[in-house]
Amino acid sequence: MAKNLVIVESPAKVKTIKKFLGKNYEVMASNGHVRDMPKSQMGFDPDNDFEPKYITIRGKGELLAALRKEVKKADKIYLATDPDREGEAISWHLTKALKLEDKKVYRITFNEITQKAVKESLKHPREIDMSLVDAQQARRMLDRMVGYEISPLLWAKVKRGLSAGRVQSVALRIICDREEEISNFIPREYYTLDVVLGVKGERKPLTAKFYGTKDGKTDISDKETLDSIMKGLENAEYQVISVKNGQREKKAPLPFTTSTMQQEASKALNFSIQKTMRVAQQLYEGVDVKGSGTVGLITYLRTDSVRVSEEAQAAAVDFIGAHYGQQYRKKTAQAANKKSGRIQDAHEAIRPSDVNRTPSDVKDSLTRDQYRLYQLIWKRFMASQMSSAVYETTSARIGAGSYVFTASASRVTFDGFMLVYTEAEEEKEESSAAVSALTEDSTLTWKSFDEKQHFTQSAPHFTEASLVRTLEELGIGRPSTYSPIITTLLKRRYIVKEGRNIFVTELGEVVNNIMKESFPTIVDEHFTANMEGLLDKIEEGVVPWKSVVSNFYPDLEEAVKVAQKDLEKVKIEDEVTDVICEQCGRNMVVKYGPHGKFLACPGFPECRNTKPYLEKIGVPCPKCGKDIVVRKTKKGRRFYGCENHPECDFVSWQKPVAEKCPKCGSYMVQKGNKIVCANQECRYVLQ
Repeated sequence: MAKNLVIVESPAKVKTIKKFLGKNYEVMASNGHVRDMPKSQMGFDPDNDFEPKYITIRGKGELLAALRKEVKKADKIYLATDPDREGEAISWHLTKALKLEDKKVYRITFNEITQKAVKESLKHPREIDMSLVDAQQARRMLDRMVGYEISPLLWAKVKRGLSAGRVQSVALRIICDREEEISNFIPREYYTLDVVLGVKGERKPLTAKFYGTKDGKTDISDKETLDSIMKGLENAEYQVISVKNGQREKKAPLPFTTSTMQQEASKALNFSIQKTMRVAQQLYEGVDVKGSGTVGLITYLRTDSVRVSEEAQAAAVDFIGAHYGQQYRKKTAQAANKKSGRIQDAHEAIRPSDVNRTPSDVKDSLTRDQYRLYQLIWKRFMASQMSSAVYETTSARIGAGSYVFTASASRVTFDGFMLVYTEAEEEKEESSAAVSALTEDSTLTWKSFDEKQHFTQSAPHFTEASLVRTLEELGIGRPSTYSPIITTLLKRRYIVKEGRNIFVTELGEVVNNIMKESFPTIVDEHFTANMEGLLDKIEEGVVPWKSVVSNFYPDLEEAVKVAQKDLEKVKIEDEVTDVICEQCGRNMVVKYGPHGKFLACPGFPECRNTKPYLEKIGVPCPKCGKDIVVRKTKKGRRFYGCENHPECDFVSWQKPVAEKCPKCGSYMVQKGNKIVCANQECRYVLQ
């Protein structure tokens, strides 16, 4: 019998796939990439048409030797790496590293690791798609250019080993811009006014919201406006002007893509992006399920497509009809979302590989995290194939003198997909029997007013989920890059997480400022999104990959040369302080480290004394009168506190100023280019 060798990426897949194929197939793993550009140099030659140089990755020699041994025995070799650019490139590198040019080599892909999918892929082998390989090579070289050209400049500027990345630098700028927006935000006062009314014949009262006049909507922007409205409502009679009853549908959500899965797992399960991808990878590669052996539970996890195969749709519709009723089946088939016309298009939405394998069926075979994520994916996919939810709506306009109030409510008349799934943090629909019972003849009686003061809120701090959504909306990065972008920023200590929120560290601010000053194009979101579009064009075979690389490099090289000159002029010397080193008597200097500034003895290496750096801002503490200094949380977020800590517990997230509030006497803080009172009840703004 013919001997066949199947090479996959991950060792976790070997056991699963070997069970499907039997004794005539040997299955081995490459453990990811086997070749890469050398770490010690850029890895390509600009003078030789940007030809890349590849070497065997250190530590892969033994593995390649084992693969070559099996290659010699095999009649056919199937390269079954992941169905994306990275997987295609790994297959291409394997052909080079194993010298497979004279062998019968076939590229196969499958979107799910099931017996049917794997065996079907063997019936439809193809050649390696060089357009996909070229897109991966182009991305790798662009990232190399930015990292290897700019990182040494950051080292020179900040004096310690930092790094810049093509996409991570844009993500850092987006986060920094949001933090600046929050810091500069000045709250604006406004009011809301509700009226509580009794409805004749109804036990529960009705709450209506102030809308304005019959001429249009009126905003209550200050207390004077509210007082004027309240005066106009004295002794007013309330009567129903109009009631509209209607019906609306709420469509089922689309099945998960990589980014929507990451966002929903963050909100619903409190998973980090990295954890979501790690657990999803386990579900995709295969889990030992009692009674079934090792089974891949979900389809490929790196995708931006919402397309679902006809077979999977049919299976879902049959399941829904049998378990929930025919009325819950989706009325129309979901539109395909193919990005290209390739015969073996592997891009499908993330879904269960078998809808009949319910979360409860496999719960005992999964870890808690695996179960929770699988349940989320299963429910989302089933919901995507179900009918819309139907609501009965009522909206009413209520007149009171010259003013108008509105009331609305809705109730579910058919739950549809919501029988199975509702999104995390989804706003609950208002339901009020009093509103639903209103007619134009209803008799209303005033009971009370509910007036409230509010202040506008700044944009929220980014979370991992909202950052991924923003990157996707801007066209920055791709499904496989969202997790590495955030992981790298956290690892470099450019950002920190406190709870779910992301904050920029002082180190992140320094790096971002350098990038904006010297490399504005690199950190421009539109430029980066356009570059992602060009990579897609390479993948589609429309644009030659070397033309993209050769157009990018000269501009970057020129920017680096200019920055090198400027950086030499603005090179930061060590700042000498009045703090005396108790070990040798020298004045200590300010140094930069991975976690920001610190004090060090200039006598290094003879004297290695270091201390935390407490930067004074020249403002006395409002509580004890000593100096306020810049401090940091354990995770690197900056705040302001008294140097007399812990005896004095004064702290502030905003930078305090010396001026006192003329209105209430409290201390004031700097917000952007304005000075505002720190007292939440006062909120005085210094003009």
